Amino acid sequence: MINLRTRKVIFTVALSVALSSGAFADLNVGIAGPATGSVAFLGEQQEIGAQRAISDINAAGGVLGEIINTIVVDDACDGQQALAAAQQLVSAKVVFVNGHMCSGTSIAASPIYNKAGIIMMSPASTNPRLTDEGGDNVFRVIGRDDDQAVVAADLIVAEFPGKKIAVVSGVNPYGTELAKGLVGELAKREVVPELVLSFATDRSSYASLVDQLVAAQIDVAYLVSNSPRDVGLIAFEAREALPDIQFLSGDALSSEDFLLVAGDAGVGTLFTFGPDPRTLPSAAVVTAAIRDEEFYDPAGYTLYSYAVIQAWAQAVELAGSFDKGQVISALQAHEFDTIIGLIGFNEKGDVTGVSNFVIYEYGTETYFQRP
Repeated sequence: MINLRTRKVIFTVALSVALSSGAFADLNVGIAGPATGSVAFLGEQQEIGAQRAISDINAAGGVLGEIINTIVVDDACDGQQALAAAQQLVSAKVVFVNGHMCSGTSIAASPIYNKAGIIMMSPASTNPRLTDEGGDNVFRVIGRDDDQAVVAADLIVAEFPGKKIAVVSGVNPYGTELAKGLVGELAKREVVPELVLSFATDRSSYASLVDQLVAAQIDVAYLVSNSPRDVGLIAFEAREALPDIQFLSGDALSSEDFLLVAGDAGVGTLFTFGPDPRTLPSAAVVTAAIRDEEFYDPAGYTLYSYAVIQAWAQAVELAGSFDKGQVISALQAHEFDTIIGLIGFNEKGDVTGVSNFVIYEYGTETYFQRP
């Protein structure tokens, strides 16, 4: 059996050949996310969800009678590579893009798609700038970091009053924005963090950062990065010196890669994420199919990626056209029956109709949603 990452390598070669030969069918849909790099797991979740949705839609007759062809490009969660990936999709004449996953890549690529008349919808990008500053072609099915910061601040005030707080963020648009939002929300609640720190991502050790946490005798550390590996390594290194420290984080921690790195040090970590679609009756059939046929548990953003394709396809059917303006009007005017629930979009392109963020906790093997 060819695994997903191998298929991506094969596809990258096929893509370059097809672009030069004009071999694609008319109805091309792009999937843009990280197939390589430290957050490649995000691209794996995205592609499995999107490809499953497209396969299901094609099996039912396609969209407006057209069968969807998928084109997968790798942005490596890097802003510059996202520009190249977006240009590839424009050259392939895609009518829609599922992506990007990382906030920085979504923000970088969105003007390219807008200029080309292409709608994009992210399953995972939470930075408010994406829809606040993006064009009318930008949508997402996940919540915003300013909403996520509110949930995190309320959690800190309710469960950790009087504790020494550190807000620690990776140097990327996701981490920086979410940390900034949390500090602002804590200020509204008259809570001032003991430390506000940032760190370069993808390091082999965070000993100097941990030293600062130890020196300040931090009780609660809010650690946010788009790489669960970073957060897991900080937790692993900090736990020995601060055995009672409580770790908190954001939605990027919805990958069990965190626990693979943190080990026992990560047990009890709390984080915010959207409601888990795997628990919804609306997602039961798809969840079972992915588990049985792909041998993959559709955790994290997998089913959000499926919902992206559903919402776009339904909007096209309602519009009766693939025209950008007509599909945008349909997206803004209607609700869509997806596996994450009945959703809509406001004038900015932010999702409506679902609870944006709830609280999860890591046990010894996986995470679970708190009651």
